[in-house]
Amino acid sequence: MSKPAKWSARMPETKRKFLVLVTMGLISSLIMLDSNIVAVALPSIARSLGAAFTEIEWVVSAYILTFAALLLAAGAYADRHGRKLAMLIGIAIFTVASGLCGMATSALMLNLARALQGIGAALLLTASLAVINHTFAGAERAKAYAFWGACLGIAITCGPIIGGVITALFGWRWAFLMNLPICTVLFIAACMVVEESSDHEAKRLDYAGIVTFSTGLFFLIWALIDGNNLGWLGKDILTRLLVSAVLLVSFYFIEARQLRPMVDFSLFRQPTFLGSAFAMLGYAGGAQVLIFFLPLLLQNAYGFAPATAGVAMLPFALPMFLTPRFGAGLGAHYSGRVLLTLGLAITTAGNLLMYAFSTAHAAYPIFAVGMLIAGIGAGLLNSETAKVMQGAVPAQRAGMASGISATTRFVGLLVGVAALGAVLSTGVTKRFVASESVKELAPDLVASAAKRVASGDLSGVIGMLGHSAQDAIHAAAAAAFAGGFGDTSLIAAIVAAITGLLAFVFVRAAETAPVKGGKAAEIAPAME
Repeated sequence: MSKPAKWSARMPETKRKFLVLVTMGLISSLIMLDSNIVAVALPSIARSLGAAFTEIEWVVSAYILTFAALLLAAGAYADRHGRKLAMLIGIAIFTVASGLCGMATSALMLNLARALQGIGAALLLTASLAVINHTFAGAERAKAYAFWGACLGIAITCGPIIGGVITALFGWRWAFLMNLPICTVLFIAACMVVEESSDHEAKRLDYAGIVTFSTGLFFLIWALIDGNNLGWLGKDILTRLLVSAVLLVSFYFIEARQLRPMVDFSLFRQPTFLGSAFAMLGYAGGAQVLIFFLPLLLQNAYGFAPATAGVAMLPFALPMFLTPRFGAGLGAHYSGRVLLTLGLAITTAGNLLMYAFSTAHAAYPIFAVGMLIAGIGAGLLNSETAKVMQGAVPAQRAGMASGISATTRFVGLLVGVAALGAVLSTGVTKRFVASESVKELAPDLVASAAKRVASGDLSGVIGMLGHSAQDAIHAAAAAAFAGGFGDTSLIAAIVAAITGLLAFVFVRAAETAPVKGGKAAEIAPAME
């Protein structure tokens, strides 16, 4: 381990740790902010760039795909070459990509820039989690993860509001351009307060593993996103799925032969680690994924403007900020097994309520009750999933641990966005085509209009189908979107319920028991 910078070396250790934690929390928050700040802006982006629903999905998926695909490689790179170095490289890449996103003139250019952003984000997240794992230990580490989870909760809370306000006042491009000054400040802060650390046993990067995993994941997500349009049994989709399966199986065998694998698959033979992985998938695919679909519902079914939709997200987003702090208190009395199971049970209940309220076309105040309950469950899972999984991995492999933890979360999120996006698109299209208001129109014209409804371009639908019955058409489009979202919420509830049961079965209470004593008191005042 290298010595800290001269400036930070003169600081009291407790203060330095606090500044490290704040810096890591802000860096991780920036990653989350940039994944969900665009959610409210998606309909505006679709109209501005003339993008179809599949292209709009890629605005989210291109970012998360490169992010998730490279997390393991980023963790291995951070272990070998240094977590601080990986973080600084990540900030530089993220800054350049944000500028390119803001200057995009087509959906393709935007999606390519978003993919570049994901590369930088992968380096940032794995390095920041590894720095936290290196800096804190015992009960102090549990407090640090709770603070980290709260920082992500702030980003989730503020993201839709900031995105809505920026889109309404300045245009969607500034949702990306605002990153430039933020990244500059974070780069300077990381240089000043973070000390370098690495895994001295790390030998070299696993290039074969990186290529097989990243390419296999790409083909899987590509199939999921295009499956609805091309047909799930079509030759192209089946070929992509087959290529994905071959590459991911190859990745398993490549890693099994490595002395220092990116993923130590023997960990999955440990019940607690396996259970925490299921919980992480449930959190991502059953809770976090709704961040991307709720703004679409609020704008397309309830008719909210982008800024209003951002504020209307608060019943879901605010608990994701507040609950981790409450969860840290529960963690002093209950095991990780209890908290993971409880979080997924609450998430299931919230999703079921949103399913019932959206399909019944309930007023927003009623629907917000379901959002609130789902947000409480998601907030409880936010930091607890990372804490339990990281705790099941040897401390000297912090980079690998953060890579596995983040990869599990974001692969679940990525698959969730693609799969639930297909569910939403199918549900919206089927309901709109079957509505009474369009039965007299040409089927081909209605089918094209249905795709615009699914992408959130309701004004474009009116332009395509004419203005003679625009009120009835608009009502049919809003009802179709609400019904499609109901289908999505129901699937998300099933995912949360199944993974909650698996977490309860596999996670061991004794291995995730509350940590008593330790050095929590040393940092607690700084984090209050």
